[in-house]
Amino acid sequence: QVQLVESGGGLVQAGGSLRLSCAASGRTSSSYDAMGWFRQAPGKGREFVASIRWSTGLTYYTDSVKGRFTTYVDNAKNTVYLQMNSLKPEDTAVYYCAAGNRLLTYPNGYDVWGPGTQVTVSS
Repeated sequence: QVQLVESGGGLVQAGGSLRLSCAASGRTSSSYDAMGWFRQAPGKGREFVASIRWSTGLTYYTDSVKGRFTTYVDNAKNTVYLQMNSLKPEDTAVYYCAAGNRLLTYPNGYDVWGPGTQVTVSS
């Protein structure tokens, strides 16, 4: 049974950086090769941010974060990271990581979710 826990959220000024971590316990090399990052701002739906494959490192990003956010994996630690640079107030949201079998951009495509971590960017 895979369990996900995010960490690294917090309050940062616009232009600053944060690195989110998603620890995946119980994961094996044959299960849930795809990891997604999503975010949800107050009053809005859950939005795709980025995704990555454990096995190949293949990544996808939504247009609004390209060039600012980078996701990568540490297979030895079973941890996925989201490095967020040049943060903007509109990046403020609860950030979630999710595990699935395909690199998809919609929440229903992922089976396991973490509880989320709050990111707040002040102007």
